[in-house]
Amino acid sequence: MNQIVRRAVIGAALAFLASTSGLVTSAWGAAGKPRVAIETDKGTIVVELEDKKAPITAANFLTYVDRHRFDGGQFFRANRAKGAPGAGSIQGQPKPYSRRAPPIAHESTLKTGLRHTAGAISMGRDAPGSATADFFICASAQPYLDAKPGKSDAAQGYAVFGKVVQGMDVVKKSLAGRTDGPTNVPSMKGQILNPPVKIISMKRV
Repeated sequence: MNQIVRRAVIGAALAFLASTSGLVTSAWGAAGKPRVAIETDKGTIVVELEDKKAPITAANFLTYVDRHRFDGGQFFRANRAKGAPGAGSIQGQPKPYSRRAPPIAHESTLKTGLRHTAGAISMGRDAPGSATADFFICASAQPYLDAKPGKSDAAQGYAVFGKVVQGMDVVKKSLAGRTDGPTNVPSMKGQILNPPVKIISMKRV
């Protein structure tokens, strides 16, 4: 092989590698943590799920996403921290009368190592192990929601399973909405969004 041909072959090989580098990067990204786009009437929020650290909770959430049960749902509650503008969380739920899967096992933050930092997405629940589909997103750090040593329900905390990677402005905008909606739950008085923030769709991205 003469020098000119050799250079042509090497050049072609380098060009091929350059053209496929995007494919390699794309494949690597696709194998990473799952992401979900939450499209609302106030904008889009993208969350990245910790499917390795909180596998049960992440898989449960993705089941509702894949079955489109959040499409037509809403963020109905804004739990604002008193005396701290912009702090608190917003709570979302599936569309009305949507079929819910059985409750899932509670994945404590003591075991997962995840925390209720700003942007964390976590499961709503009553007793530990009662969570189904309701979830909330922290607009600010809320460490009191993390699990603590102890056996009481309160000590178990809530199950974080991901974080917001895009759209925190939408979270804060939703948190700032009017909250004079009706409720039969005394502890939620003054926290019900009026109107609620509509969830148009949720899908993997």
